Amino acid sequence: MKISFIQPSRNNLKYLKWSYEAIRKNQGDHEVEICVADDASTDGTWAWCVETEKKDPNFKWIRNEGPERLGHTVLYDRLINDVATKDIAMIYHADMYLCPGALDAIEQKIKPRTIVSLTRIEPPLHPDGPEKILRDFGVEPEEFKEEALLAFINSREPNDDVTEGVFAPWAFYREDFQKIGGHDPLYAPQSKEDSDIFNRFLLDGITFVQTWHGCVYHMTCRGSRRNTADKAKNIYEDSPEWLAQNQRSSRNFIRKWGHFVKHDALMKPIIYPKYDIGIKVTGCNSELLELLEPWCSTILIDDEMQVLTSHYLDKEQPNTKMDLSKKIKTTPLDKLENEVIIGIDRDTFKEGDFQILQQLPLILQMNGSPGKFMLGTMTLKIKALTEYQNTLINL
Repeated sequence: MKISFIQPSRNNLKYLKWSYEAIRKNQGDHEVEICVADDASTDGTWAWCVETEKKDPNFKWIRNEGPERLGHTVLYDRLINDVATKDIAMIYHADMYLCPGALDAIEQKIKPRTIVSLTRIEPPLHPDGPEKILRDFGVEPEEFKEEALLAFINSREPNDDVTEGVFAPWAFYREDFQKIGGHDPLYAPQSKEDSDIFNRFLLDGITFVQTWHGCVYHMTCRGSRRNTADKAKNIYEDSPEWLAQNQRSSRNFIRKWGHFVKHDALMKPIIYPKYDIGIKVTGCNSELLELLEPWCSTILIDDEMQVLTSHYLDKEQPNTKMDLSKKIKTTPLDKLENEVIIGIDRDTFKEGDFQILQQLPLILQMNGSPGKFMLGTMTLKIKALTEYQNTLINL
């Protein structure tokens, strides 16, 4: 099998070196092209890439000169579209150790219109889950217990099981990736870009396969989220930069899809229908506008002087590529033309109403029909229930 590994890297050189050595040691008889993007690192990544390229003809790299980071949302796609030369590619993190036989397992399952994820073995830095194996073989390269990991791998019973989850590392045909336009830059520099593209792959008819025969050891979150060389205090706390970006990306995911990220226990995406929802708010204030705006296509507020809208746009528009000025309407000149309209009064709106609102696409899918109804203290008017999620497949 010929495969291109796709690895953006920012200030995590010690993990990148560790990952590179494991790939070369355990790639077997496969032809592996390693494609690295140095995202304005200041830890010597650039110099290491220069030296590695001299001795390894299957090592390729690009550099973002910075000083601002581009993030892996952007750099994944640059590597896949402009650097990688193999038909098959794999999104791969620098804090991963490729276990022996992993590429054999991918080769057995990979085909066009199929994405194959390797099973992650992880130390207990995050809660356990049925999609991974929790075992502690070290949380830093310098304390990595390689012999113990290999003994564990060799002791496992042969496991040809597959499930339908999808997560890094995931291997795919570049043609399938390019067909839907790759990652959405809405989420740059990072966070939720993977959930978004997995939704779009699923809607496009791609099959997900998690092979339990092939594994990586994953130290987790060292790319940026808990990278102590890049603003994280330690490996147990998320960096303030990541937390802020995760909040922005979460709000953008809701704006686009109409719901939070959803998946089953084994990490297969769950996609609710995308409806044309408008919200009309009586007595809106800044807190309620901030709470409600991501959850609809259009929001109508009583703000004739545009003071509330102007302040909100100044604060929120820098956090999204979506044009919020076209989304927020004001009375009395505007009215809602959406297919589904929710009426909210600030004086009666409760936490339970917001919980209903967050589940509205599922409620409409299961019980919706044209007419006028009450949901908690909210009014609901349904004109039509056209589903628009398939319009989100291609960028």
